[in-house]
Amino acid sequence: GGVIAAIPRLAVMTSAFFAVSLLHIPVGPTCVHLTLAGLMGIILGMLAFPAIFIGLVLQAFLLGHGGVTVLGVNTVNLGIPALVAYGIFKAGAGDKPGSGSGRITSVSISRSMKRKTLLGALAGGIAVALVVVLTAGTLYTLGEEYIWAIKALVVGHIPVVAIEAVITGSAVAFLLRVKPELLG
Repeated sequence: GGVIAAIPRLAVMTSAFFAVSLLHIPVGPTCVHLTLAGLMGIILGMLAFPAIFIGLVLQAFLLGHGGVTVLGVNTVNLGIPALVAYGIFKAGAGDKPGSGSGRITSVSISRSMKRKTLLGALAGGIAVALVVVLTAGTLYTLGEEYIWAIKALVVGHIPVVAIEAVITGSAVAFLLRVKPELLG
């Protein structure tokens, strides 16, 4: 336990966040990229905030992406959805296989894994949708001239919600098999 023990997880998730943000996908008049906010939340919990911040700092200084002046708001716009994803996953995945009957069977383990995989997918999709809502809200505070950007942001991220749901659910399913302790 503790922050020191979590450093390898934090480093891996920060690297994954940084790497996927480099892959820009053209969608209509805009470009979108994955964030892995949901997966970061599920794996890191509160430590998703520093992981996101470090990833954004690297993007700003190494690539000129984002920028120093928006580090705080971007960290919040990604960090809150990560925590929501963590909450969704923890709330639904809390019980152990067989806890209702006291018996652990292969069927109860399989059901538990399926439920956790679906919770991961749900949490991943909701996290992206919430990132979009928070970012749209941020843009709206800048003035009506950003309405076109908000519309492009929302429409462009519809497929990203589905893609991140699949990626997060798949990652959860994989981790349940090989390293379930990473999921808390």
